Amino acid sequence: MKRIFEIDPWKVITHTFKPEDKRLQESMTSIGNEYMGMRGMFEEKYSGDTHKGIYLGGVWFPDKTRVGWWKNGYPAYFGKVINAVDFVSVDIKLDGQSVDMAQDSFEDFELSLDMQHGLLNRSYVVKRGAKKVRLNFTRFVSADIKELYASQITLENLSSESVDVQIASLIDADVFNEDSNYDEKFWDVLAKSADAKTSRLVAKTIPNNFGTPQFTTEMLASHVTSLDAKAPVETDKQVINNFGGVLAAGQKVSFEKRVIIVTSRDYDSLEALDQAAEALTKKQAGQSFAELTEAQSAAWLKRWEKADVKIFGNDESQQGIRFNLFQLFSTYYGNDARLNIGPKGFTGEKYGGATYWDTEAFAVPLYLALADKKVTRNLLEYRHAQLKGAYHNAQQQGLAGALYPMVTFNGIECHNEWEITFEEIHRNGTIAYAIYNYTRYTGDQEYVLNDGFDVLVGIARFWADRVHFSKRKGLYMIHGVTGPNEYENNVNNNWYTNLLAKWCLNYTNEIAAKVSAEKLGALNLTDAERAKWHEIADKMYLPYDEELGIFVQHDTFLDKDLTPVKDLPQDQLPLNQHWSWDHILRSPYIKQADVLQGIYYFIDKFSAEQKEKNFDFYEPLTVHESSLSPSIHAIIAADLHKEEKAFEMYSRTARLDLDNYNNDTVDGLHITSMTGSWLAIVQGFAGMRVIDDKLCFAPFVPKEWDGYKFRINFRGRLLEIDVSQEETKITLLKGDDLTIKLKGEDMLLTAK
Repeated sequence: MKRIFEIDPWKVITHTFKPEDKRLQESMTSIGNEYMGMRGMFEEKYSGDTHKGIYLGGVWFPDKTRVGWWKNGYPAYFGKVINAVDFVSVDIKLDGQSVDMAQDSFEDFELSLDMQHGLLNRSYVVKRGAKKVRLNFTRFVSADIKELYASQITLENLSSESVDVQIASLIDADVFNEDSNYDEKFWDVLAKSADAKTSRLVAKTIPNNFGTPQFTTEMLASHVTSLDAKAPVETDKQVINNFGGVLAAGQKVSFEKRVIIVTSRDYDSLEALDQAAEALTKKQAGQSFAELTEAQSAAWLKRWEKADVKIFGNDESQQGIRFNLFQLFSTYYGNDARLNIGPKGFTGEKYGGATYWDTEAFAVPLYLALADKKVTRNLLEYRHAQLKGAYHNAQQQGLAGALYPMVTFNGIECHNEWEITFEEIHRNGTIAYAIYNYTRYTGDQEYVLNDGFDVLVGIARFWADRVHFSKRKGLYMIHGVTGPNEYENNVNNNWYTNLLAKWCLNYTNEIAAKVSAEKLGALNLTDAERAKWHEIADKMYLPYDEELGIFVQHDTFLDKDLTPVKDLPQDQLPLNQHWSWDHILRSPYIKQADVLQGIYYFIDKFSAEQKEKNFDFYEPLTVHESSLSPSIHAIIAADLHKEEKAFEMYSRTARLDLDNYNNDTVDGLHITSMTGSWLAIVQGFAGMRVIDDKLCFAPFVPKEWDGYKFRINFRGRLLEIDVSQEETKITLLKGDDLTIKLKGEDMLLTAK
């Protein structure tokens, strides 16, 4: 655990700069607008250790590395997000020498991510002998004009002598990925040009051997400043606008850089790219930087009006939930159905940046409650659009049906670890669960009876082929899997996986009874096939230990040395940074909720005794070294009235990155797990459930708080839930009357 930012309810702010924490600062001050985003690297030169990363939604590349080349059915490539052409950098020279915080003396440093208004601000004073110059930076990617990046730099001469100022503004295609295995660069420049105050560069991703699309992107930069424009410079992979002048004692000067970024994802020719970039440049040119900033602030304030969670009496907790919501909405806001939620978003390159099962398991519940239902519908349609790829993935393994990928950009599996790619098949169940969750929460049956049913049938057919029948036990089993606990590979009968397979088969049969005969015919779904699904589900083996009264994580789990985590030396944690993989695989330690993940999905279907016995057995063995782990434990602990444990787990999920709990935030933020803080409050502390088609709450307030307040959408209504230590108030702000349950009692809400 390491905290480098101050506690503030609306800002991520520090007045300290330490080079050893530079990458950590960059991750935590990342910004984005769903269309694009970037790490919080400096605009100006920095010769110390840094990770400059700019990323464009949906732009990726197939890595030529094929780790499992000798395994039949292995993916042909590992898909990865790539570093975009650098349109951010500027070189600021004072009296001919570049400003560089790794070399310069400086004072009065401040770095602040303003989450309320979506702005990244930074300032410091450079000291050069007797001369001092204050630099102030503000930048954002626009929530109003998605293709717009805008920055403003002001320089103020604090000394009694004049200072010569020169600024070079770059568009630079000579970039690389940190995770590239061969120092490979991904951009070929197609065209470039520059005049006194504007520059343009068009680049295309290099060819690949896998038939995946190449992407073209165009950057058109314009500048607003009173500094004199100098001759622009062009190199093979750069265009540079140059500006300069003398800053008299006490004088200020402003320098604005605005860049429009368009890609071939939206335009199919260079001519169309040019026209779009020109039109968008003209659109923003008539606005001042203050007006652009005002539009940015207004867009974010509108989001916060619906989504903000207010916590009273604890700024540390407040900062955590807002930071997570800010980064989530910076990554995905549902405006582009072709996109999904990458585990690092726009904050780093780890995990390739593609779509994982995290979206369906952890993000869908939040977006259902905080956004229009079409946003979640888009997430479901994203998977339906890739159903063909899921069938391909299963066929590669010689299996029927559809196997949704562990990692993908286009529906085809592109992960490079076998034990994850083709053993962690439980994600197939979560794709189906998301359809169920959407249908249950919204009450909308249209999707599940049409496109959603296509997905369910594909998944059910996969499970029916993936199981095998044990003659010895007279039950169906699933061998050779990895459950949610990735600290065990190639196990037999993972309880969670088997449970989801059983549930998927039953749920698909349930929906099949409601769909049209034409739909059944189109999918060639017969009574005989449905009967087989029923038989498999009815005879699915679910490991259970009578003596302990627990669901057993997999067949041999109880044969391990079950020493609890608390008895481990603290200097051996986190395990993944201290133990060999062999040591971890043989241990009983659980990376994230496994059995408890299944209990979370169907939390109202288990008795209090079942939940308590399983929680008390598995939580002490869990190291929470997955960012997805703490929220699930917080929710179940809250359900069991283990309020101290629930709050401990909330604090861990809410401040996972802010406090660098797992010592890995330098690689980027854990975006998909950031829903966990919201889940812990809404489904945990407030006890929100949908049971028997009715919205239910069972709130409590952690003793560390005075209270909390949040809003949710539910079936065309907008509700506000206000929980204090004394009482709970639930208000219907918009929509028709609604009967809910509050602590087991019916309560009629009427609109005011």
